Amino acid sequence: MSQRLATQDDLDPGLVLRAYAMGVFPMADHRLASGVYWVEPKLRGVLPLKSFHFSRSLRKTVASDRFRVTVDTEFARVLQLCAECAQDRPDTWINGPIERVFLDLHRRGFAHSIECWDGHRLAGGLYGLALGRAFFGESMVTRVRDASKVAFAHLVARLQAGDFSLLDCQFQTDHLASLGAVEIPRDDYVALLGAALGEGSAGLASGDPWTADFFALDRLPCPDPGVGAGTVSGPLSRKVIAQLLGQTS
Repeated sequence: MSQRLATQDDLDPGLVLRAYAMGVFPMADHRLASGVYWVEPKLRGVLPLKSFHFSRSLRKTVASDRFRVTVDTEFARVLQLCAECAQDRPDTWINGPIERVFLDLHRRGFAHSIECWDGHRLAGGLYGLALGRAFFGESMVTRVRDASKVAFAHLVARLQAGDFSLLDCQFQTDHLASLGAVEIPRDDYVALLGAALGEGSAGLASGDPWTADFFALDRLPCPDPGVGAGTVSGPLSRKVIAQLLGQTS
């Protein structure tokens, strides 16, 4: 179910936050589209955080030093990369208005990115929106094999550590299904969303503090000294992430 907007000026941060709080999100027909439309899928893709499929091969990759992972250090680059070649989609749905409003939401502290590096090259990553105890995954991208899976594993560990209760994947894909995502009916999703936003959901769009903590993982055993601000891929933090995800099925 969708409803088209007449102008791109309607897409402001407050409107977007209120839409997500109601279970609706914006998409565009293609990268160069001037407008957007609102989407509320009949079947919603979600990933139960305790059901993340942490395969043996992914566990080895996360625990190794194959990739360096950072958080919120290159949000604009991840967003742009997703807009150019979003994973699992033949054509991107991220147009100029969506890109601009998410850059604004990132500056306001609602939107976050996870970056996966192969040396000095941005190998992949993802971005999404945190609201209440819900995280709405928007898009992920990979340029090097397994980069997006590593970023996603870091996201799941971060949400677990931060007491999030809902990871919204929007649409189910084979890739997400392999990681543990499932499809649920709209009414079931709305119930999960309401529980994740709680009684204060009406004020979330105006900037009230949310109950979950996206950065709680960073206060667990610290990365090696000198790895740099925002880096979460030091040996100690990799061990913590592997332990957190090892508790999932």
